[in-house]
Amino acid sequence: MPASQQQQVYTAIADPTRRHIIAMLARQPTAVKELADRFEISRPAVSKHLRVLKDARLVTETKRGRQRIYATNPEPLQEVQQWIRSFWGSRLQSLKDLVE
Repeated sequence: MPASQQQQVYTAIADPTRRHIIAMLARQPTAVKELADRFEISRPAVSKHLRVLKDARLVTETKRGRQRIYATNPEPLQEVQQWIRSFWGSRLQSLKDLVE
């Protein structure tokens, strides 16, 4: 993944509202209105969060009639997951060795 794309992913997941949106969409693709109904922020604010997630390729958008249905795209998160594993894997093993 190019550095700029990687930066977009990390920036996108840094926000708790966007992480919550990703978690909701991971369970089920959802229309913007349904997502907005679950938050105490306005629908335009939810749309802005979705735009950031879409620009980072973390969600996909499908038009169904007048609705826009969003779903997660887990591919960009795989690199984040690998980074976390590489960072914490050796440290957790060291902690385990120390405790034992």
